[in-house]
Amino acid sequence: MHHDDRVLIDYRTSDDAGVYRLDGAHALVQTVDFFTPIVDDPFAYGQIAAANALSDVYAMGGRPLTALAIAAFPKEAERSILHEIFAGGLDKLREAGVALLGGHTVQDPEIKFGYAITGDVDPARVLANAGARPGDALILTKPIGTGIIATALKFGRAPQPAIDAATRSMAALNKAAAAVLGRAAPGHVHACTDITGFGLIGHGSEVAIASGCTLEIHAGRVPLLDGARALVHGNIPGGARTNREHFALGVSVAPGVEADLIDLLYDPQTSGGLLIAVAEPDAAPLAAALEANGVLASPIGRAVAPGTARITVL
Repeated sequence: MHHDDRVLIDYRTSDDAGVYRLDGAHALVQTVDFFTPIVDDPFAYGQIAAANALSDVYAMGGRPLTALAIAAFPKEAERSILHEIFAGGLDKLREAGVALLGGHTVQDPEIKFGYAITGDVDPARVLANAGARPGDALILTKPIGTGIIATALKFGRAPQPAIDAATRSMAALNKAAAAVLGRAAPGHVHACTDITGFGLIGHGSEVAIASGCTLEIHAGRVPLLDGARALVHGNIPGGARTNREHFALGVSVAPGVEADLIDLLYDPQTSGGLLIAVAEPDAAPLAAALEANGVLASPIGRAVAPGTARITVL
């Protein structure tokens, strides 16, 4: 396989985006993400799609700069709905300070929407899956449960407060969290990823594999969206089952951990928060800085020496 020394991160490490070095002080961060509607409100759907795509750049320690829209719509789709989707996306791009350069649309039986995002990052300050060290504290910046709530919404079983909580969380940018990480002293934050389709266990497993360690996650400390736990029964999405099939062999669960909490740890997220591995002495100051900037900072576990499992749930 051809190797380019300017490629710092690519698909082989399961990171959130690729990184391409331009020179000693600048590198490009590139990603693409799109999906079918997850909420009924088209404006909110556009916001969430944009926040989700931008999150990959934030998770790498980068600053998003430009966006190209990617959209698929049925020929008979109402123009007012399409307008609202694009307007919602543009609203989030503006909040992020990102320039929309254009995009591409195709006809498709099912609506799909998202963006290709380009950003920049200091090559010396790239945050990646690899790098977590035994003893690191793990911090999560958003509650989980969006997949279960979205599934309940699809079948008319989700109460409005749960829908509202999930929508707010998914539409929230990880911009403030990334800014705090960018101000941390070099070397204090060892690894970072955002929690999306593979769920907390899946993306945590990728960090564990890339870093050569085991992640201990305390299920009772993981923040949950309001109403998510009450909806677990009967609303587990197909993606959660796929995540369990793919990652369960590398997961050890301590006796007494409740089954519904395990289901939530496998739940696929849309526009989830950042999972941060930070040196233990720096964890409390980092969490305080995140909270001071309006970002949830939940200590959910730690990295330990590699064992028989990639993830240990306590």
